[in-house]
Amino acid sequence: MKLQQAFEIVPGDVVSFIGAGGKTSTLIALGHELAQAGLRVLATTTTQIAVDELGLMPYATTFDAGSARLSLALGENRFVFLYGEIRNNQVYGPDAYEIPRLLDSVDSDVILIEADQSDGLPLKAPFDDEPNIPPETTLVVPMASLSVLGEPLDDEHVYNASAIDERYGFLLGNRVRSPWVAQVLRDEELGLRGVPPKARVIALLNQTPSKGYLRRRARLIAQNILRSPRIHGVALGSVRGSDPICEVQKHIGAVVLAGGLSKRMGQPKVLLPWGGRRTIIEHIIEQLNLARVPQITVVTGHRAGEVRQVVARAGGDVAHNERYMTGEMLSSLKAGLKAMPAHIGAALMVLGDQPRIQPKVIAQVMMAYAEGKGDIIAPSYQMRRGHPILIDRRYWGEILDLPDTGSPRDVIDRHKDKIAYVNVDTDSVLRDVDTPEDYRQERKLAGLDH
Repeated sequence: MKLQQAFEIVPGDVVSFIGAGGKTSTLIALGHELAQAGLRVLATTTTQIAVDELGLMPYATTFDAGSARLSLALGENRFVFLYGEIRNNQVYGPDAYEIPRLLDSVDSDVILIEADQSDGLPLKAPFDDEPNIPPETTLVVPMASLSVLGEPLDDEHVYNASAIDERYGFLLGNRVRSPWVAQVLRDEELGLRGVPPKARVIALLNQTPSKGYLRRRARLIAQNILRSPRIHGVALGSVRGSDPICEVQKHIGAVVLAGGLSKRMGQPKVLLPWGGRRTIIEHIIEQLNLARVPQITVVTGHRAGEVRQVVARAGGDVAHNERYMTGEMLSSLKAGLKAMPAHIGAALMVLGDQPRIQPKVIAQVMMAYAEGKGDIIAPSYQMRRGHPILIDRRYWGEILDLPDTGSPRDVIDRHKDKIAYVNVDTDSVLRDVDTPEDYRQERKLAGLDH
């Protein structure tokens, strides 16, 4: 995956890189990517970079070059670095207050800013006057490198290590652990200091390999970072690679549709027994938890009070569908999407009567989304589309706008070019419980009855 896709950059973005572990390399790699895509990219720094890094830019000029010359340079080179002065082998950028002037006078598509310094170290805590993020920033990228793991917490390996020790009591000299990296990056006073309130935040864990133990370790760090709703996503990768990002972890929720009348069953299907003393809905919530889905919202309808009690016992949230008697599945999905917290970036549409749902299938669907395979991800068994289906937030508005006679399938099929299918080895993605015979058969297939 390219950096542009991982960071979801569009024309008009002002991107500020902060933290440690490869900010300049990331800025340069992204600048070249955007230029190759035909965008006009202006880059600068509100701190300083090493003078030899200036040679990695296609074109560099001073701030006093004037808007006409800058526009001409952007037309010829596509990627231009702008600086204020050079002294003591350091390149200094213009003051942050000059950024609005750049926005108003230079016809660039995207502005990239190195807004922090870390002396080349892989992890940092800011000093009081850091970072220097222009308020016009639309996207902030806090960074750290996995190379810090196992290194001592000291000033030789971590920028301003004492600030981390003072805040968390990790003790100087102890080896840096995975949870520490997550805590620093998601901390409002450390990794997120100075981030403009309206800016998107997508963190980057640099030097993450494309496979193996360290990638799995990075994924756990990312999920820990995402405990902060302020962070929209965490990209994992190595910016010096040809496809620098291997995955982007985001906030994902599950909308469990449990509002049906269950007329053929005579009672709510979700309350039927399923192994031990659990009900079907408790079992489904457990499978979602095993797949590490952080937000689970069950949409209730018929006998909502009973379902609510069971869901609360299982640790899920509840949204009630007032129109469950006439609105069919679409009205329940709409109620669930409306109840999703604002930081959730995608939702799994989970059937509340699909008791053989498996964590490995849920994880496969979420991983395909994280790897950028598509904006809509569906499991497929023998060329047949099943559930749960993951839908990026950008399509929720279309679902909410569907008429009562519509179906979620209308939106999904409308965006066939954005769908990715995950081939699975179980027909459980196709099966649900509609009749007493279905229920008996599913219990038998699950090994609950002989």
